[in-house]
Amino acid sequence: MDELPIGRRVAYWRGRRKMSQQVFADRLGKSKSWVDKVERGVRRLDKFSVVYEIADVLQVDVQLLLGKDVERRPETQNCIDQVEVEEIRAALERYDQMSAFFQPTPQCPPLEEMQKAVSHAWLTYQHAKYGVLARTLPKLLRDAQAADSAHANTEQNRKAAHLLGQVYQIASSALRKVGEHELSWLAADRSIAVSQRAGDQLLAGIASYRVGSALLALGRARPSLEVNVNIANRLAGYDGSDAKREEKLSVYGMLLLNGAMAAARIGDSATVRDLISGAEQAALQLGGDQNHYWTSFGPTNVQLHRAAAAVELGDGRTAVEMYERIDHDGFQAMLPERRAHYYLDIARGYAQVGDVERASEMLLEGDRLAPSEIRCRPLAHEVLSDVLRRTRGTPPAPIAELAEQMGVGV
Repeated sequence: MDELPIGRRVAYWRGRRKMSQQVFADRLGKSKSWVDKVERGVRRLDKFSVVYEIADVLQVDVQLLLGKDVERRPETQNCIDQVEVEEIRAALERYDQMSAFFQPTPQCPPLEEMQKAVSHAWLTYQHAKYGVLARTLPKLLRDAQAADSAHANTEQNRKAAHLLGQVYQIASSALRKVGEHELSWLAADRSIAVSQRAGDQLLAGIASYRVGSALLALGRARPSLEVNVNIANRLAGYDGSDAKREEKLSVYGMLLLNGAMAAARIGDSATVRDLISGAEQAALQLGGDQNHYWTSFGPTNVQLHRAAAAVELGDGRTAVEMYERIDHDGFQAMLPERRAHYYLDIARGYAQVGDVERASEMLLEGDRLAPSEIRCRPLAHEVLSDVLRRTRGTPPAPIAELAEQMGVGV
């Protein structure tokens, strides 16, 4: 995008923010005709004050509009910034599989090295180190795509496809965290097709979970519910002699929990109860919290989702009561991303019952545990804004400091 004129860059980012020219013009206090002329290059942007105002409305760094490299601020190092999102997007736009039909595929790292890199990326995600992950994802995507193409007609083709399917899922999960829901959906959808080539039903099943999560983030709750429940039904019915029984239980259970969250968004409390009950039975059969296929599934995660679903249904009181009865040991054993995510859910629950002090405490707990899960997520910004708005007088120093670091107005 560096070679594009500034008007084209404005049009690009306006499109990314899903704004019509009229909405964009209204927020700038300009006419739609003015915006159209700027984007077509008929009218020059020769005042820096106007460029800065446009950048503010579009929520992008002004350097991006000017076609310059963005200087990353220290406080954004643990988040995924706009430059990194564009690098991930560029990696997703590659079609090495098609190129392999016409020319030799580029060299790629050995699959053993790729396996280690993918496992490290999963752990980086589950420890909520989103900035670190973002700086490695573009290369990991390119390497995994190249490996998948290079091994298309070899005995290693399924292993290479399996790794690429995982990388797409990691990208989908990370992008969803920072509000890039369309890209998240694209990466998850890619993972389904690749997972089928890998011949792993469970990898395809958890890819469907990622698709359901992206759809839910996009506001498509009913399609999310359908995809989660449909695939869970296909995995139902376990043979006790099955060597991958625990893995199946984990994937099956997470699909049900994701379906419950979609049902809660719709307001279907009966379906929420049914799906969580099914997930609870799977967790009991599993016997404890596990991390098969990077699911963190087990009895504790079922309880976390039960509380989160209550919040989605607007029943904050039930959610905070569940929090006060949670299995402390099981919760402490969970990975940082999952625990910090739960603190954010419970902060929403406390806000729903009007206890802004406890909501603030939950946000601070989440921030101490996994700062990126709180500071990088648009949802956390919304919750913090709500807490500040409802706080009487001056907010406590720790929450005011967090708000300042997150760029949320006090």
